[in-house]
Amino acid sequence: MDLRSHCPYWLLKNGIVHSYPSLKQQEKCDIAIIGSGISGALTAWHLARAGFKVIVVDKRHVGTGSTAASTALLQYEIDVPLVDLVQKVGEANALNSYRLCLEAIDSIGNICSIVEQDCSFRNKPSMQYASFNKHVPKLHEEFEYRRKHGFPVHWLSDEQVSKKFGFTKPAAILSDAGAEVDAYKLTHSVLQYCMKHYGTKVFDKTAVKHIQHSKLGFDLTDENGFSIRCRKVVIACGYESQQYLPEKVEVLHATYAIVSEPFEQRDFWHKNSLIWETANPYLYMRTTNDNRILIGGKDVPYTNATERDQQLKKKVATLERSFAALYPAMDFKTDFSWAGTFAGTKDGLPYIGEHAGQPDIYYALGFGGNGITFSAIAGEMIKDMITGKKNKHAAIFKFNR
Repeated sequence: MDLRSHCPYWLLKNGIVHSYPSLKQQEKCDIAIIGSGISGALTAWHLARAGFKVIVVDKRHVGTGSTAASTALLQYEIDVPLVDLVQKVGEANALNSYRLCLEAIDSIGNICSIVEQDCSFRNKPSMQYASFNKHVPKLHEEFEYRRKHGFPVHWLSDEQVSKKFGFTKPAAILSDAGAEVDAYKLTHSVLQYCMKHYGTKVFDKTAVKHIQHSKLGFDLTDENGFSIRCRKVVIACGYESQQYLPEKVEVLHATYAIVSEPFEQRDFWHKNSLIWETANPYLYMRTTNDNRILIGGKDVPYTNATERDQQLKKKVATLERSFAALYPAMDFKTDFSWAGTFAGTKDGLPYIGEHAGQPDIYYALGFGGNGITFSAIAGEMIKDMITGKKNKHAAIFKFNR
């Protein structure tokens, strides 16, 4: 599957961070992870640190699938508002989902500090504005519910939005908890750390063609006949993981992003917060550490990669107009643009853990706009599942929920 168009900003900015070999002989390990994007890397992190011998394998170069196309806004808010999620999964599960995402932001920041590489992790506030006056009552309900349950939020009036952010919108929720990161660089940094400190092996340009289950475990065989023998398998290959599942669990969308040329200024709006809106599909923005502005969104249903990419030029113009409507005096010139494919689920939550009828195969499927925070949650939960430690929140993300 073609997960993205050419020339995403992070891939061009970082280039070939590290190189990894393809599989050239038979290998053995405790756990094999299929997928070397951010989900596979964070899962490898938790499993390797728990003492398992881990091998990560991918048919692409490391991190060059959806991870390279990620805009990497780290938010605890998922695509489904908390008040709506309560109706879908119940209050306890909804609140715990949001709290786990909140904790995941700190977890990712801690990982970045341990690997001691500049992954451009920055804690930032997050502001969601009401796109229209009619959205204000629902947004205020969301604010009151989150505030009641201890989330770090503030209500902004239209005057406060204008003062802090420089554009006119009727109201907004400002959250103290958010962050941004370079997901592509983080993926490489985490895998390199695991290789150096825990003996993790990484093979890219190696397509697993067959997964054979036996009493001894699994044999993952590639197109050249080389295999990896392991006791357990983790499937963390994003939207391509659907091929391993007996029923459809994902809804695909095409999304678009642009990055500006560098600005001379460093401060654009209140603390260079993450910005997003209540409209659906929504517009979102963030800054980068080299003084650029990243804008994304305006998603459409996914049909195929060709049609997705054919719309890129039109979507670039749409994103530029949307930004100009907010900041007409800011001279935004697009330097990079790309299209990507992402998946949503029926309730906005990821799928984590085993699927019925597939013992010892674990899925780390961080679908939705919170893919990176979901991946951090998945890595820790799968580690608990494999080590036999009871995770009190695991049932929230199971397949048969």
